[in-house]
Amino acid sequence: MLRFLTAGESHGKGLLVILEGIPADLPLAEEELNLDLARRQRGYGRGGRMKIESDRAEIFSGVRRGKTLGSPVGILIRNRDWENWKELMKVENNISALPAAQALKVPRPGHADLAGGIKFGHRDLRNVLERASARETAARTAAGAVCRRLLAEFGTVIRSQVIEIGGVKVKGEGSKVKENDYWEKVEKSELRCGDLGAEKRMKKLIDQARSKGDTVGGVFEVRAFGLPPGLGSYCQWDLRLDGRLAGAMMSIPAIKGVEIGMGFLAGRKPGSQVHDEIFYKSAVGGQRSAVNFYRKTNRAGGLEGGVTNGEELVIRAAMKPISTLLKPKNSVQIDTKEAVPATVERSDVCAVPAAAVVGEGMTALELARAFLEKFGGDSIREVRRNFLSYLREVEAY
Repeated sequence: MLRFLTAGESHGKGLLVILEGIPADLPLAEEELNLDLARRQRGYGRGGRMKIESDRAEIFSGVRRGKTLGSPVGILIRNRDWENWKELMKVENNISALPAAQALKVPRPGHADLAGGIKFGHRDLRNVLERASARETAARTAAGAVCRRLLAEFGTVIRSQVIEIGGVKVKGEGSKVKENDYWEKVEKSELRCGDLGAEKRMKKLIDQARSKGDTVGGVFEVRAFGLPPGLGSYCQWDLRLDGRLAGAMMSIPAIKGVEIGMGFLAGRKPGSQVHDEIFYKSAVGGQRSAVNFYRKTNRAGGLEGGVTNGEELVIRAAMKPISTLLKPKNSVQIDTKEAVPATVERSDVCAVPAAAVVGEGMTALELARAFLEKFGGDSIREVRRNFLSYLREVEAY
């Protein structure tokens, strides 16, 4: 079974990842992980932390001479800002107490500060902030990059784009998504946006929010191309792939809503305008493709009954504005119970493009897990044999 764990604090020594279940003999290089880590750090509206950190993944275990061993893959991402925080965040105990001025006592509305403090009994809310921080998503991105590499071996490509920021929406985001030129434009965009006109309006909105000490959220979309039908299951609630993907997306900090395919709009339309009609491709010149059933529309977003149907997977996630505001909202000092402005930490104005890259990683992790459940083996060679055998069965269906 594919699973992963992360560890580390935002201003600690670094982040750790252990990814278990990757088959042996998968070609894997650190630079493939670092490419996605760099993509996560870009984006118009990012804060000062991105100027300090330049994330680099070090493969710590599970890889030898460029290929996975079948044992757990360990990854380390060091925090370059550790030098400035090692006294405040040091592991060792000392006799002297932490100066009161350095303890974080005022929770930020919208963050985990207060709820986490109550849960664990912390009187210094930095104990919550450090782990609840979205900094942890760098570790997920690295783990997701390994899974993206696995899926690529079998023809699956995962992309993301920003389709809305602060109410500014792109036009026709689904019209050119199968063209490589379109995704090249998205990758070059500071906001991961393929609509240059909308990008310009989005930047203006971000600038306005920055000048007011405010933040903005938005919506990003993740698409997976080349998935075979049959991943996931309708047999138990926790095996349904749509539920698993939605849970993975909702686990990303600040994500407050997820939809697949037509999503919430499907609840406002009659069934005749929601369900995708099914067609069949007859053999041309004696040749048949692996998937002969197809749909002319993809309102279901590639999933029916919790199972992939052979169409492209389409997921969207709504991200709330970042919780830390330069002009803070009202809060309460947890010891004195005095009404005071919330704590201000270094933060972003907008992090939707970064969240989109994290969304790619979480999608890759769940798809790879479902893929290995279906075609699993201890080596890439064994997985490929199972995969190709299944495609022959699909072709003959």
